[in-house]
Amino acid sequence: MAKDHELTIDAAGTRWDRIGVKTHLIGILEPLDPIIESQVVPLYRAGDWIAISEKVVTISQGRVVHIDVVKASPLAKFIVKGVKKYDNDIGYSRPEKMQVAIWQTGYLRMMAAMVGGAVTRVFGRHGDFYRIAGNRISEIDGFNPDALAPFDEFAMIGPARPDDYCQRIEDSYGVPTVIIDGNNINVEVLGASRGVPVTRAQARAILLDNPMGQDDEMTPIMLVRRHPD
Repeated sequence: MAKDHELTIDAAGTRWDRIGVKTHLIGILEPLDPIIESQVVPLYRAGDWIAISEKVVTISQGRVVHIDVVKASPLAKFIVKGVKKYDNDIGYSRPEKMQVAIWQTGYLRMMAAMVGGAVTRVFGRHGDFYRIAGNRISEIDGFNPDALAPFDEFAMIGPARPDDYCQRIEDSYGVPTVIIDGNNINVEVLGASRGVPVTRAQARAILLDNPMGQDDEMTPIMLVRRHPD
């Protein structure tokens, strides 16, 4: 269980237990299925569901980029100067991470996002940079010196086909599944299987405090259960 979070919370109109499933350090291209089968299935009860960190799904799928292959372009260095900075999260403060985003979008679209985002911000509208850039660049994580080695040296570009991935887990093991992109800034549901007993908005509310231990806590999978009244 991640530090400084309550195991049981009130959210989405009821009480919930969040039970961290401790794992070893997941390696690149290492499948998560053995962990689901050996550590989640024995705990599962009807009505439960699991949340998996998008970071470990991305690592398992091999969708990572090592910093040694990234050379930040002048455009990446320029854009990061105007990106909002956070005290508690690295965000897009590193030009190498922005370069990975540029690779995902293409230079022309990223330039359009930069201009469009700057214009609309003048009028008090925020987030258009990411909306215009598209290509799920808000999901890119990594190049974070505080991350657990060796993944402090990698960028993770988000899981492929997250809804399908969740459905495969449910179909294979009978465990409804969501993928959560959680950090110190925001929490988003990236994918969900059809059997999850709450809406995506409710799942987000239940995990909004980002309780998943994705670093040295080693609990990147969380079993969620209605608290017995």
